[in-house]
Amino acid sequence: MRQIAQPIITQTDYQQLDRLLDSLEEFGPAAEALEEELERAKVVPPDEAEGVVTMHSQVHCREEGSGKEYHLRLVYPNEAREEGTVSVLTPVGSALLGQTIGQRVECTAPGGKTLHLSLLELEPTAKAVGY
Repeated sequence: MRQIAQPIITQTDYQQLDRLLDSLEEFGPAAEALEEELERAKVVPPDEAEGVVTMHSQVHCREEGSGKEYHLRLVYPNEAREEGTVSVLTPVGSALLGQTIGQRVECTAPGGKTLHLSLLELEPTAKAVGY
């Protein structure tokens, strides 16, 4: 269900996501998936995460089955209001976190369909790199 490569997560993202998990009243499958990603992640300083999907990064990816392309911004659950944003507490969001361009991830979309996403391009924001 997940990508194979070890995710790379910035120290800042790790700390904020760990706090997010601690604050949850209900710990369902999405939180468990995120916790698993954090446990197996390589945690690095923000300046060592160039080319890595971090919180608030915008990712250009392609769904291999359909060829459809998406521009997704990885956000915290309370920020996932606009089209094109994906919460880190969704299967797609936790699968993207910590991955790099050229990698493929497998995750479950809303409705239960399995998606195979290839990461094509990354557009970090100032917020994503810690400014």
